[in-house]
Amino acid sequence: MEKASGPHFSGLRSLTATASPFSDVKAPNQPFVIGVSGGTASGKTTVCDMIIQQLHDHRVVLVNQDSFYRGLTAEELKCVHKYNFDHPDAFDTEQLLDCVLTLKSGQSVQVPIYDFKHHQRSSDSFRQVNASDVIILEGILVFHDQRVRNLMNMKIFVDTDADVRLSRRIRRDTVERGRDVSSVLEQYAKFVKPAFDDFILPSKKYADVIIPRGGDNHVAIDLIVQHIHTKLGQHDLCKIYPNAYVIQSTFQIRGMHTLIRDREISKHDFVFYSDRLIRLVVEHGLGRLPFTEKQVITPTGSIYTGVDFCKKLCGVSIVRSGESMENALRACCKGIKIGKILIHRDGDDGRKLIYEKLPKDISERHVLLLDPVLATGNSANHAIELLIQKGVPESHIIFLNLISAPEGIHCVCKRFPSLKIVTSEIDAALNGEFRVIPGMGEFGDRYFGTDD
Repeated sequence: MEKASGPHFSGLRSLTATASPFSDVKAPNQPFVIGVSGGTASGKTTVCDMIIQQLHDHRVVLVNQDSFYRGLTAEELKCVHKYNFDHPDAFDTEQLLDCVLTLKSGQSVQVPIYDFKHHQRSSDSFRQVNASDVIILEGILVFHDQRVRNLMNMKIFVDTDADVRLSRRIRRDTVERGRDVSSVLEQYAKFVKPAFDDFILPSKKYADVIIPRGGDNHVAIDLIVQHIHTKLGQHDLCKIYPNAYVIQSTFQIRGMHTLIRDREISKHDFVFYSDRLIRLVVEHGLGRLPFTEKQVITPTGSIYTGVDFCKKLCGVSIVRSGESMENALRACCKGIKIGKILIHRDGDDGRKLIYEKLPKDISERHVLLLDPVLATGNSANHAIELLIQKGVPESHIIFLNLISAPEGIHCVCKRFPSLKIVTSEIDAALNGEFRVIPGMGEFGDRYFGTDD
């Protein structure tokens, strides 16, 4: 078995959690759980270490199945050479399952420490493993139990030639564990190879990704890390609704959100940083429009194959906050037509249409619907219904906003599954007054200076 290694952490440590008035709200993201299996000495630990190194901007913890070996009884210790350490019964799967469930719930856990020389667990010491963004569960039989498999978001099988694995095991067990070559070969023939054929190899069918050559396959590991980065960047709601998009967060974006959410910021700075964020949302929304391939001749006389922008396009702002997004749209799309919809929130159902002025040929255009805050979703639904009544196909509407409440995402995406929503952040929830929390207050008043 691969030698058990301690927990690995990379990136920034999380801030201490504080009590929240919305503690019943589900956390935005659960940890991404990766299972890594393969034969003995296949290079599983090397693959895990390479993934951890590339996920340097996230907190990552590595949990080894080897830590959950059962301690041998006195009778078993007398004939330890006859004990099969590669059989599923050699592991305490129930404790392993509890450990992963605890970590997935965002709590820390104490992982046992196993002594390979005395074949016992340490009775007075444990390894403290904290909650993380990514949990990597590594071991030869981590795919054997369906309950453990069901906790994994990604399953990787490291496939290495049997001769290579045997040579690595001989080198490891003689150097690191003080065994002689003959005992290693005897154990391999009697237990290791039969267990691989009976339990490990059959579990290969459960793998989402198979990595030939283990840690030497840098291309496969790079692709896996890219996929993990993509998944980590997704809010849980984006996994439920594929038509909801959150622009990838960076320290710049988080910094601008920090500024515009600060109630002490000046109006000038609020407008400046809001405009920067709005421009990013607009650009991302434009990237969701259909494109056609186009070739041009460059000044060097060469052919460049690119794309042509969508020509039939217009914007529609929901008055009045939506008007704050018009300048960014005009800066990105020269001469674009922009319509307006004013909806009076009669109570909180957002049902009363007061005014609408839309391009006459709007049914032939893709529409960027503008409103910086998606709260309950009622006003947005009413605006979308109006656009559909005017002949705009639902799939031609892209709803752009700076922040969204989960309730608003649910409300709009369930009703209009073909429409796209693009936002820069999804906040925690709505409060009793139907305001987005933590939110940024009345956006229109703060942007246009009417909040005094």
